[in-house]
Amino acid sequence: MTTPRTDSPLASPAAPADGPRRELLQSVVDVARAIFGAAASSVFLLDEEADELVFQAVSGEGEEFLVGRRFPAGRGIAGWVATSGEPMVVDDLTAHSSFDRSLAESTAYVPNALMAAPLISDSRILGVLEVLDPSPQARSGLRELDLLAMFARQAAAALRVVTPERAADGTVDAVRALGGAQREDALRLLGSLEQVLRGTG
Repeated sequence: MTTPRTDSPLASPAAPADGPRRELLQSVVDVARAIFGAAASSVFLLDEEADELVFQAVSGEGEEFLVGRRFPAGRGIAGWVATSGEPMVVDDLTAHSSFDRSLAESTAYVPNALMAAPLISDSRILGVLEVLDPSPQARSGLRELDLLAMFARQAAAALRVVTPERAADGTVDAVRALGGAQREDALRLLGSLEQVLRGTG
């Protein structure tokens, strides 16, 4: 298997496009949490310069204070998913070697189980979507993990639509900057996928 590249051209997580991107990512975590009956859901984006994963959106436990928190990109299950480009489901985190309990404790919520999938677009890893303590039915097999991975791929595609790229001099490329129609297209894409996933649940 070829490991997806992480040389993303996306603007950094602190880029000026935060408004539309934040709205999109909040929709992603809200929908993921609802679909999988989870206690919480999070999106981390990869900040390559700092080699860190950054909480960009949270639904459920921790949403009041976690956005903006950073941790090393290689730590925990989110780090493993970002590095490998592979989705993962863990039913019992107490017995899993990749689970970083101290990192979880620092977020004030320690899950018992989780599902995670990489946000990949054009073979580039943009970040990770995690679902914490999903319902037992949602983590019962590969089908549900495949659904999460599909949702993450569509979320990554929508994310690239709403995130302007930076030119070589560090300025935002106005030609690629988000227009209102593109923003609506991205949100409509996620809405359509939500209907598909709910219909197959």
